[in-house]
Amino acid sequence: MRNKLFFGLCSFLMIIIFAFSSFKTTTESTKYKCLIQMVNYTGEGAYVVISLLDADGNYKKTLHVQGEDEEWYHDIPEWWSFYGKRRPDIDAITGATISGGERAISVIEIENDKIDTGYKIRFETAVEDQEYYKDDIQFELTSETIKSKIEGKGFIRYVRMLPQ
Repeated sequence: MRNKLFFGLCSFLMIIIFAFSSFKTTTESTKYKCLIQMVNYTGEGAYVVISLLDADGNYKKTLHVQGEDEEWYHDIPEWWSFYGKRRPDIDAITGATISGGERAISVIEIENDKIDTGYKIRFETAVEDQEYYKDDIQFELTSETIKSKIEGKGFIRYVRMLPQ
């Protein structure tokens, strides 16, 4: 009788532990409108990749890709070395490239636990037969930078992010 009770109790505890461990904890995130204003240049439209980097500068996630023709992704070599090996589905690919002087607004989603913890956002740009800028814009995700205007060094004039 005692053994049956013991095994019944152990089985019940195992089921409870399994049930609680099978639930995924979700991290809260915030959506941000991201305005990208390009400098005036001539030539083809720019491919723009927005990535989340950890504190050591390692790629963690692709947040957005502006430019949908995969045949040119290898022209963004730093990002391609991360993305190209695994080729996960990217939900964040939208529309055409952005030409000189144009602007584009996209929505990116960032987990709240990445802010003020050393994570960074990187904007890489490339234009066919022109330059590639690995860190056209790169900044640490802080409560202040996530709401500010950041100047670019290449094809991007500036980026402004606004929480939704």
